[in-house]
Amino acid sequence: MTGVFEGFATIGAVIALGALLAHLKVVDLTAQVLLSRLAFFVASPALMVVTLGAADVSAVLSRNLVASVAAVLVAGGTYAALARFVWRRPLGHSTIGTLSASYVNAGNLGIPIAAYVLGNAAYVAPTLLLQLLVLQPVALAVLDADARGGRPPLRTMLARPFTNPLTVGSLVGVGLALTGWTLPRAVQDPLELVAHMAVPAMLIAYGIALRLGPGLGSGGSAVEVGTTSALKLVAQPLAAFVVARYLLGVEGHALLAIVVTSALPTAQNIFVHATRYDRGTVLARDTILITTVGSVPVILLVAALLG
Repeated sequence: MTGVFEGFATIGAVIALGALLAHLKVVDLTAQVLLSRLAFFVASPALMVVTLGAADVSAVLSRNLVASVAAVLVAGGTYAALARFVWRRPLGHSTIGTLSASYVNAGNLGIPIAAYVLGNAAYVAPTLLLQLLVLQPVALAVLDADARGGRPPLRTMLARPFTNPLTVGSLVGVGLALTGWTLPRAVQDPLELVAHMAVPAMLIAYGIALRLGPGLGSGGSAVEVGTTSALKLVAQPLAAFVVARYLLGVEGHALLAIVVTSALPTAQNIFVHATRYDRGTVLARDTILITTVGSVPVILLVAALLG
């Protein structure tokens, strides 16, 4: 339990540093974009290769993945049903709302929390792979079809996941772990050096965004935002706990990792997708802000109960 609080203290200190630098005008949103791009395109894929390449991925991927899928289905499915049968939302809006209720911030926050709070960044791999290989491509295909009034080419749908650097890095790491292969030192050493940049870059960028980014806005449905936030912060981790503990028999630190990962806030890139397609932008933005703030006490409570 002490390690969990120490991990969050470390993460909070680096986020606070980013916010302080932004407040003092040492950096601005341009620096936040640059740090985020470096982390996304370079450092995080390297971290996934290094971490997953040395992990027992069969143990991490098996029950963790099953529980993660179940939790996503509960949270996302509940919102989708409400949007379809109660609120009568259009398809594009419903897609963004479903993602807002179930798509966790496994990159910017999940990797640091897995590394410093749970002790191993590999714990976030099942959720990353599920989201990057399945959820995001399917959602973007639906949004494309809704925006264009037609279905995108099958080749585009199949290729989209593999244009994501995190997906590529994760798959390379999983491949190394499953085959037992090791990279030459001339490749491994630079990868490890670059990988060390991932977590601090993401956290400083996040701190800058918290200080300079937009706050909670008006507009939209308060009931709908409250529903997506509750599904994300309560229903999803609760479903993950029930499935992992009582159906799969997971206990101890592995159970903590599954529930904490499911309790992560809504990913920031959902707002990017909402803005790009002009669907559910207020819903995505406000859910991200509420769940980002609310996830801290939720994860701490989970750690206190299961840690």
